[in-house]
This record gives sequence, structure tokens and C-alpha cells, in this order.
Amino acid sequence: MKKLLLVFVLAFSQISFAQTAKEIIDKNIELSGGLTSWKLLNSVLLQGKVVLGIKDEYPIKIYQQRPNLTKTVITINGKDTAIEGYDGTKGYAMNYATNKLQEYAEYIPESFDNDFIDWENKGFDAKYLGKEKVGDIYCHKVELTKNVNKNIYYFDTKTYMLLKEIKKDETLIYSDYKKVGNLAMPFRIDSSSPRKDGDYVMLLNKVEINKVFPANTFKF
Repeated sequence: MKKLLLVFVLAFSQISFAQTAKEIIDKNIELSGGLTSWKLLNSVLLQGKVVLGIKDEYPIKIYQQRPNLTKTVITINGKDTAIEGYDGTKGYAMNYATNKLQEYAEYIPESFDNDFIDWENKGFDAKYLGKEKVGDIYCHKVELTKNVNKNIYYFDTKTYMLLKEIKKDETLIYSDYKKVGNLAMPFRIDSSSPRKDGDYVMLLNKVEINKVFPANTFKF
């Protein structure tokens, strides 16, 4: 009887955690603008500057459009230079040895939406991992897993905004949230990696949504 009760308690605990993870994700989506508004988002243009190391900083523009089109442009000595993108067919990035854009056959484009928009339909499993501090802020810790891919998200326990994301090769810190239309978006993103070779801070000063980009915007 005790063994049966223990099995029941463990099963209930797992269900409870799954529901809690779902509730946290749903709350984030709701308070950051709502599922309808996120699904009506078709394009975004991020503008600001990227800081590399201590002193190096460059103006940056990031163009993104459904389903997975993207292009990152930085300004060096007054000249706009594309450093990475995906045009729907080809993925490309700057080869700094030759100082030229190069096509990468194995380039894997990222989805326009983040993983936890419609995470169940995308085949993810969600697990609640308890609470943990990010800086001085207590956060709900949620893990999304699909096959061998695993990401961990930290949501502010008070606002439910996403404050931290841990990927396989990168950790992202999100802050300075502001309203863009109906959506709450971070205007500061800190990126770090285990090797520390690609760390950066992105400071945005302007975000435009649902712009109609010229047809050749993303072309390689």
C-alpha cells in the first residue's frame, strides 16, 4: 500500500510540474502581449549597437521575417556590412580570413518564433525545475526538451518576463523590457559562451515591427 501510494505521489508530482511549466510559459506569453499578437508578428527590425570586448562597438541592424529569414548588418567606418543571414535558401556568414561573405551549406536557420510559442505542437516536453535567482531576481526555471536539444528558461516570478536562456553553446540575458506595439521586448541582450570568443552586449534603441521589407533584403 505504501509503495502504491508512493507511486501515486510521484506520478501526481510529475503531472503537477508539467502543468506548472505550461502555466508559466502561458503566463509569459499572455503578459508579454498575448499569443494572437505574437502570431500576428511577421517581421521585426532591431536597431542599436553591439559591444564586443571592452571598447569595440558598432551600430547594428537585424532584419527578421517569417518563417526564418534573417540578416544582420553592422556599420564599420560608415559602411554597412552584412555579417550573417539566411535568405530562405542559402545561409551565409562573414569569413573574417578573407573578409568576404561565404555561403555555408550546413547553415541551420532559426525559427522566427521562440521555442515556447506553441511548444507542444513543436514536439517539446516542458519541465519545471523550481526557482533560482538571476542576479537579485527570483525566477521560475523551465526546461524545454526535444530529442537531444535542451534549453533552459528563467522567467521572473513577478512579471513572468524571460530574463535568461541557456542554450547548448550560448547563454543569453534579457533586460530593459519596453513595449513595442502590444508586445514587450528586451532592449538589452547579453550573450556569453563557454569559450568566451563570441561574447557581446546588444543595446537596442529602436525596434520596428511588421515592416514590409524590399524583396532583396535577405538575398546573399
